[in-house]
Amino acid sequence: MIDPNYPWPEAGQAWRELPEPTRTAMVASGAAAWREIFHGCATYNKQWRLARPPVMPADAFRELNEVCDRLAQLILEACQRRARTAGELRRLLGVPEGATMLLDESEELSEALLAAYRPDVLISGGVPRIVEYNIDSSLGGGFDADTVVRRYARLYQEQGILDGLPVRPAPSLLDQRFVAIRDGLSLADGARVALLLDFDADYPGLESPDDFIQILSPLIDQARRFGIDLVIAPVATATLDADRRLVVGGAPVDALFRLFVPNRVTPSAGLAAVAGALDAGTLPMFVSTAAWLLGNKINFAWLYEDLGLLSADDQALIRRYVPHTVAFTAAELDRALADRENLVVKPADGSAGHGVLIGRELSPGEWADGLRAALDRGGDILQRYMPADRFAMDFVQIETGETVTAEVPYSIAPYLFGRTGSGALARVGFPGCDEVLNLARGVLLTGILLTD
Repeated sequence: MIDPNYPWPEAGQAWRELPEPTRTAMVASGAAAWREIFHGCATYNKQWRLARPPVMPADAFRELNEVCDRLAQLILEACQRRARTAGELRRLLGVPEGATMLLDESEELSEALLAAYRPDVLISGGVPRIVEYNIDSSLGGGFDADTVVRRYARLYQEQGILDGLPVRPAPSLLDQRFVAIRDGLSLADGARVALLLDFDADYPGLESPDDFIQILSPLIDQARRFGIDLVIAPVATATLDADRRLVVGGAPVDALFRLFVPNRVTPSAGLAAVAGALDAGTLPMFVSTAAWLLGNKINFAWLYEDLGLLSADDQALIRRYVPHTVAFTAAELDRALADRENLVVKPADGSAGHGVLIGRELSPGEWADGLRAALDRGGDILQRYMPADRFAMDFVQIETGETVTAEVPYSIAPYLFGRTGSGALARVGFPGCDEVLNLARGVLLTGILLTD
């Protein structure tokens, strides 16, 4: 049950409540072991690494998961009020035909599309604000979040740093994802499942496919615990057999775990093979690319358009946790020009911070030019600016080994698979960073610790 007046704790409170000797030991051990902790994890940052993960109260994390789950349902319902099928929704969103690969236009919009989601949550004014909602199986950062926080936890265990304290990593999001894949696709024990990636995508490490697959190889043993025989491969290497079954790694697979983005995946013979198996009905897929359409940011504007149709509780939920959002049209231009410091413009179907304009970071002239460019391309939203609260985090400087404490912004992204909360990705800023928290701008990734 969601508490509409839940008193959110201050972002750094759980950390400060740990005993001072514990905090000192955690920072010192993390700073000494940063190479091992972050080995193989995605980053563009050449200067800083985290010396510790963030700490969050477990009850606050549970409340956040419940809020995020309900908002995902409300987004689906907003889409269902406007469209019956994926094709109808695509046209309503203005997404060009073919831009979302592997889309079955006749697929009905149903709760099956809510198999995997990860909202991006800023803490602003002490309250979580959901600024974007990623609904799809291709949710980045999960491996890094789980891996990093468990390496920290193992380090603390080896050194006895948390002995006797109620502090633990958040539940494994990788475990819960395998549960959702197995149960959602009704897989038999030992089912062979292909995890396919697009190695032509823009993501750190993908330039070396063999090394990247080796880094991911622990997932194979992890999947086996859930009755899944996982094979990891580039999507371009997939083929079809005579029965139109997808072949990966030299043998047919029973299902596909799609970890490539459907509107940016590189066309290839392998992708055509995936499409052929889907058309033939021989390839259950986690998840349908129709889910990608639910993450279009115009859906936030629809939540506000539909407030009068919702219960009082749902109205209060949206107003508290979702920044006010509208479709950016010419009718909004004068308001946007006049209220520059309180607004953000975003491409509705964008990701990774591309094309985002924060009004207060631009001069009035730059803002006006950016707004007109957004109108010319079409398909943007206008959203209330949410200043990210800053909290003290500890860093190690790569070149010198020096440990530094700095007030930085951060966001938290809970992962829910099969409508069940699990772990979370924390995107943490670094000393001197700006407010756009994404991988391309050097943000640092980790999971979170929970405390009772």
